[in-house]
Amino acid sequence: MSSPAAATPPVARSVWLVVALGFGAIVFEGYDLIVYGSVVPALLAHPGWSMSAGQAGAIGSYALLGMFLGAPASGWLTDRFGRRRLFIGLLVWFSVMMVLVALAPTPGLLGLFRFLAGLGFGGIPPTAIALVVELAPAGRKLYYNSVMLSGFPVGGVVAAVASITLLGPIGFRGLFALGAVPLVTLVPLAWWVLPESARLASAGRPAESGRIRELVRGRMAVATVLFAIANFCGFLLVFGLNTWLPQLMRGAGYDLGSALTFLLLLNIGSVVGGLAGAAVSDRFGGRVVATTLFVLAAAAMLLLTSPHSPTLTSVLVFVAGAMVVGSQSVLWGYVAMHYDTAARATALGVTSGIGRLGAAAGPAIGGLLVASGVGLAGNVLVFAAAAVVGGVSSVLVPRRVAATSMSAAIQQPESDPVP
Repeated sequence: MSSPAAATPPVARSVWLVVALGFGAIVFEGYDLIVYGSVVPALLAHPGWSMSAGQAGAIGSYALLGMFLGAPASGWLTDRFGRRRLFIGLLVWFSVMMVLVALAPTPGLLGLFRFLAGLGFGGIPPTAIALVVELAPAGRKLYYNSVMLSGFPVGGVVAAVASITLLGPIGFRGLFALGAVPLVTLVPLAWWVLPESARLASAGRPAESGRIRELVRGRMAVATVLFAIANFCGFLLVFGLNTWLPQLMRGAGYDLGSALTFLLLLNIGSVVGGLAGAAVSDRFGGRVVATTLFVLAAAAMLLLTSPHSPTLTSVLVFVAGAMVVGSQSVLWGYVAMHYDTAARATALGVTSGIGRLGAAAGPAIGGLLVASGVGLAGNVLVFAAAAVVGGVSSVLVPRRVAATSMSAAIQQPESDPVP
């Protein structure tokens, strides 16, 4: 039985429908992942569990390890079976898993269900990005993409606000349970209105076209490796900071309320950075904007290594959030524009899937550093180094063909780049 969305609506309406639904899904992805950092102090204090900082960091990484597997698998599946079907299935999967996370009776099961939820989280961005890039008009592709991806830091803002206001009344289980809301909101809407990509249908299956070989051949192989490294660094920054910033700020002398406020500022900055990056990406291209944001993120974090007034620290946290998540949002669009339709979601899945190892490494590294007594300065030095590596990787990505630059590709009508 086909849904009312089976017939493709007008292009402009289709783009905004996909952006809105993708934004909503990514808001909940961001919420579900970032809320964990907000509740780490509560988990460490939970009677009967006796969790150490190292254990909390490891459990924080389990969902991200699931994303490492889910992202490339979903990219492969959506290039073969369609964006719409997989998008809806992933929403159902991670919503159900979040119910189980909220009910987990032991730390071990908490980690297991977060890992399983991560399989769904990892697949949402590659699927949604591919659909947006294929529906958006030329010259606006990175803009629409970045607007949609700004849902991740919005989810972080929601997680921070919910933690500040609801952690006491409903506890960490209640906060986890809120992550299942898409099951009764976004899933019915997506079933009703989400279109399929007509461009994917006309491109044929990549297994038949042979274009997947682009990812591991010649200049494209180099690009794929560099994109994976840049994604690794970007995810390490996003998840390392979001998981451990509240605890690091408590170690620096702030109370829990103030520490959670810094997390809120980090994610408000992330929203601003993602939208600002979107505003200039279609004009200057992903290479320039992603590289610049990585470099500015490193500078902001290096400044955090010295003691400052609470006001200046707040400003630096805000700027760091803007640059870190802004660079990640732009980077995803940069990858999407670099590959043709038949291989696009697979390329996004592979590079972001490998990058999810960085997402898993960020909380684990932060936990080890906290457990070893390294404070705020030591942690942000590690994160600043990762930002530098991400910037270098972004700028070194070889252009698709000698005659076609990224900015030209953005301005041209959407025909697949030359293989």
